Amino acid sequence: MQDIFKKLDLLDYIDSFSKLFSREKSIILEGDINLHYRLIKELSNFEFKEPPKVENLDRALMHIQKQGILKVYEIYEFVKIVNYFNYLKRFNFEGKLQEWIDRIIVPSDISKVLGYFDEKSNLKTGVNEDYDAIKDAIYKNKQEIKQGLYKIINASKLRSYLVDSQVHYINGEECLLVRGGFNHVLKASVIDRSNSGFFYVVPHSVSSLKQKQSDLLNKQEEILLKVCKEVSSLFEKNLLFLKFINKEFDRFDHYQARLFFAKIGDKNFILPSKKNSNKLVAFKHPALHEAKPITIDFSKSVVMITGVNAGGKTMMLKSILSAVLMSKYLLPYNAHKDTQIGTFKEITAVLDDPQSVKNDISTFAGRMVEFSNLFSSKNAIVGVDEIELGTDSDEAASLFKVIIEELIQKDIKIIITTHHKRLAALMASNKDVELVAALYDEENQRPTYEFLQGTIGKSYAFETATRYGIPQNVIKKAKVVYGEDKDKLNELIERSSALEIEYKQKIEELNYEIAENQRLNRNLKEEKENLDEHIYQEKSKLHREYKDARDEAKKAIKAKVAKGHHHLNVSHSKAQSIKTEKVKEVETFKVGDRVKYRTSKGEIVSIKGKKAFIENEMGMKLQVLLSDLQRSGNPPKVKPKPKSTVTVQKPDSGHVKLDLHGQRADEAIENLDKFLSDALIAGFDEILVYHGIGTGKLSYAVKQFLDKHPKVKGYTDAHPSQGGFGAKVITL
Repeated sequence: MQDIFKKLDLLDYIDSFSKLFSREKSIILEGDINLHYRLIKELSNFEFKEPPKVENLDRALMHIQKQGILKVYEIYEFVKIVNYFNYLKRFNFEGKLQEWIDRIIVPSDISKVLGYFDEKSNLKTGVNEDYDAIKDAIYKNKQEIKQGLYKIINASKLRSYLVDSQVHYINGEECLLVRGGFNHVLKASVIDRSNSGFFYVVPHSVSSLKQKQSDLLNKQEEILLKVCKEVSSLFEKNLLFLKFINKEFDRFDHYQARLFFAKIGDKNFILPSKKNSNKLVAFKHPALHEAKPITIDFSKSVVMITGVNAGGKTMMLKSILSAVLMSKYLLPYNAHKDTQIGTFKEITAVLDDPQSVKNDISTFAGRMVEFSNLFSSKNAIVGVDEIELGTDSDEAASLFKVIIEELIQKDIKIIITTHHKRLAALMASNKDVELVAALYDEENQRPTYEFLQGTIGKSYAFETATRYGIPQNVIKKAKVVYGEDKDKLNELIERSSALEIEYKQKIEELNYEIAENQRLNRNLKEEKENLDEHIYQEKSKLHREYKDARDEAKKAIKAKVAKGHHHLNVSHSKAQSIKTEKVKEVETFKVGDRVKYRTSKGEIVSIKGKKAFIENEMGMKLQVLLSDLQRSGNPPKVKPKPKSTVTVQKPDSGHVKLDLHGQRADEAIENLDKFLSDALIAGFDEILVYHGIGTGKLSYAVKQFLDKHPKVKGYTDAHPSQGGFGAKVITL
């Protein structure tokens, strides 16, 4: 792994990520990448403290398995892990994350040990009475030593020999700093000398106290050893749980490191998919400071990158491989969310000169060795920098054309950089090949670090040489040697690239104009519909006003107003002349068109003359005039289908042990079957089953059942401390 990280300039990036781990481990996160991403996404909704720094406990677990006694600091490492999961259980997680945390059930024996230690891994007061008594005695002894030393310091006889009036700590002992000749007034042992020639001494009067202190410390260690022995015995009984929680802690450590790393620099997770589409969008290689974002479609089997020297071709190749590698291992990076990465089993980078004096391999021979290995690969992505390196370019063009075409048939995607135009020309007609050119700014005479797909790029060797200080007369002579015909070919390539750029710019401008016209048409249509609705409402208002007037006229007639009937008839004829049709375009409709009738939307079922039958979104059929219909481009709202869910009941116990003693064979096998199912649902890797020795019938029945069970990877007799021949450790 380190080799490919180095080739792709990702070592610093991976190192900065690895520093977020709570303990050193590989960056590879094994298992279902989609499930891991789902759990990380759910975890991102919560603010939680980072896990404590923890040592690797593989050796400690092996020590427990061999009935060894752990040291205090090793016990405390397990305590830190269990305490952190207890902390996580306080959160109101949901979904898969809650299911995962619920699977971690701490045995009562382990919970008891959690209360033994304080935050500095010291044994708490009250755990062991003898330890507490020794601890108090040590404290009192230290006070007596200190008081004895200060008493000596204040003695008038010694004052002239003291360098200072402080108690010093040298080699873990309290002592005084005195001048030469002190032995005339003080009996003491010299334990060290200062740089100035003075003596660090321990007075004999406190030596007895020192000896007492040493005895107390020895007794304290004996008591601590006894406590460690008891805890180690408890750990041995719960070994399977400790292995399980140790593995789950590493899994959570992977999640939290990726989550915190993504927040630094606003990185995105790009999951690999099984689609054929591969596209980088606004990718920034982490090794570059203020990198120009790269966007490239590499969906085709071969991507051939040509163009200007020092124009970013190699970095483009490294960017593609880096994005694929980081997506494969679920590492966040700087790219737009529209980036699409396929699924690849192998990622190979052929970037360095493989020449080796030691193995007598030339550059070209080394390249051939690397290419020969690719023929045994499948579903791989390969990056090859300067493919024609180390041999005659014309011969290499023919050879590599055939090699590349063979590798395409083996489902291998190849990213190539080359200056060899013949190879690019040979491959240009292949539909599986994507040509990409690194661009050059003619006016400013420097690379733009931008790329154009669909064309071959010119190398600009003469221009690059000029930029880096080669004299002009040398460049002119080189051009003469190069030949006018090849120079004209370069001009054609350059003109082709310029036309391609101009063509793509015009397409972008046209696309913008089309989008703008579509937007204006939508706005005009909406305005027309609003005006139609306004006119319809105004005419409806006139109808209401007429109705009110007619009602008033009827009242007048009833009151015997002269000629009331005549006026009523006139008003009625005028009202009939008011039309309430909407202003609309003359449109033709056909069966299946989506239409709108007043406030109802539906689909035309059939047409008869000037009338149409429509079925609205409520399932009702209406007969209406074609002239009353409007087009409606909105699809009908589809009622969501009820989701099918499968609920697996979680086991109540969550234990990793089963005792079958005293049970009949058929009863024992039934209980064992249920126990295995619960263990699989709980996610345990190992379980322990006691069947006893007895007549051997139950043991034989258990073995026969385990041999046939599809989820049992294997089983062995348990350790003597866990039942020996009368128990089985089963691996799931």
